[in-house]
Amino acid sequence: MPPSSLRVVYAFAREMHPKTTDVFIQYGTAGFRTKAILLEHVVYRMGLLAVIRSRVKNGRTIGMMITASHNLEPDNGVKLVDPDGEMLEEEWEAHATKLANVSDNDLEATTMEIIQEVKADMTLKASVFIGMDTRYTSPRLAAAAANGVIALKGTPKEFGIVTTPMLHFFVKCRNDNSYGTPTEEGYYEKIIGAYKNMRKSLPTKGDYSPCLYVDGANGVGGKKLKNVKKNFDEEELELHLFNLGGSGEKLNLGCGADHVKVTQTPAKGIPSTPYQRIASLDGDGDRLVYYYTDDKDKMHLLDGDRIATLLASYITELLQRCETTEVQLGIVQTAYANGASTKYITDTLKIPVQCVKTGVKHLHSAAHKYDIGVYFEANGHGTVLYSSKAKNVISRIAREGDPEPREAAKLLSQFIEMTNETVGDAISDLLLVETVLCARGISALQWMQLYTDLPCRQLKVTVADRNAIQTTDAERQCTSPEGLQQRINELVAKYPSGRAFARPSGTEDIVRVYAEAESQLEADTLAAEVCQAVFDLAGGVGARPELPATQE
Repeated sequence: MPPSSLRVVYAFAREMHPKTTDVFIQYGTAGFRTKAILLEHVVYRMGLLAVIRSRVKNGRTIGMMITASHNLEPDNGVKLVDPDGEMLEEEWEAHATKLANVSDNDLEATTMEIIQEVKADMTLKASVFIGMDTRYTSPRLAAAAANGVIALKGTPKEFGIVTTPMLHFFVKCRNDNSYGTPTEEGYYEKIIGAYKNMRKSLPTKGDYSPCLYVDGANGVGGKKLKNVKKNFDEEELELHLFNLGGSGEKLNLGCGADHVKVTQTPAKGIPSTPYQRIASLDGDGDRLVYYYTDDKDKMHLLDGDRIATLLASYITELLQRCETTEVQLGIVQTAYANGASTKYITDTLKIPVQCVKTGVKHLHSAAHKYDIGVYFEANGHGTVLYSSKAKNVISRIAREGDPEPREAAKLLSQFIEMTNETVGDAISDLLLVETVLCARGISALQWMQLYTDLPCRQLKVTVADRNAIQTTDAERQCTSPEGLQQRINELVAKYPSGRAFARPSGTEDIVRVYAEAESQLEADTLAAEVCQAVFDLAGGVGARPELPATQE
């Protein structure tokens, strides 16, 4: 491509999407995410990069999702989706960061440098799918994304307001039509169809009730669940939807999966009915947690660890009923997984478990190493991956096996069909959870009783530079600053069943601290003490963290 053909890249930038800030922004685990007012030039440039990526992938479709997920409404973000519906290849994150931060005057030359470095054939057609969440800033940013695609003569297709997992699904289907149809209707047909088919073989029994309250986080997931609800009768799934983004309601404010998980408090706007099962989505529909309140109004959280163990144990049961030993299942966790869940997986379920760095891309990659890989972050972001080998074995048993194994294989085939393998998907995961609870005939209380979590606490410390913290061992050990890990070890040693770690945020200058201990007060105190150590040794900013008040 001659340099003259890139002049429109600069023209679009100068006239419509100029860079108006010198704030450095980095492509992280969830793409770019910051205040929406800082993002228009970034999103335009990611449209350019998406076209280059499409051409490197021989014209296969790339996705762009405009969202800031669980962040509050003033924020927004953009992330790229690779042809298989997975997150952008990690090596390309540096190209994204470089392109986002150069001046408008250098944009043309930098774009050419990247084209030459990745050896993109710019004569190929390029296809980019664009989706957005419900934020008021999203339409403007989606338009900037489309302009970036057009500037390099790619073809944008805008889907409007969709969940993040839907866009991942569309991209996967566009590049692999055996996976499904790349439309919202195709998404519902695949996932809801599988749920309905499976429920025909699983009558309601025991203490399971199909009545489910859902917290939509005032975001897109809640809106799409209105469509989902229309497909079910009350015996299949009785959905009661709350926090759907009505007048004056703010996205993720006092509701949603992140609020429930981090604050350990119920979402606002939902009737308090003892032992009623409640599912909370996040703002873009890719995270899911469950909870209920007991007869003393105490909340009990069923987070990503609980979902992972529930799904993995049921899949293991079906594999055993299939009478096959050809398929290996494993669970992937992060350091945030409660220690009790890891013990339950290894000692009771006897399933292999691996711990990896925080971030979906790390879990997703590790899950691919198993025939069936189950991964969930404790925050509720996760899914199940099935290898071609696993699918072929299960399909063969469903066709040729003896009656009982054949029936189990048919159920597992529908379970696979219900799964959005491209990325964590709150709607898909919700249907998977409801299927297992129905099959087992258990309530949320009985689900909770499978094991007892250790009390834990998550806190954060504002620092001048998050890069002052360096970690190893799946982020469970600090290698710098000097002396910090030794101090954390000394603090942990004071508490029975104590565990704690500190890791830098992937998106802002904060350090995240996690702690566990035998009592909630001990977990709270340990977390606060680690925060004080981080503040003192890693350049804390603002007020020094305080210890919680001691019990009388």
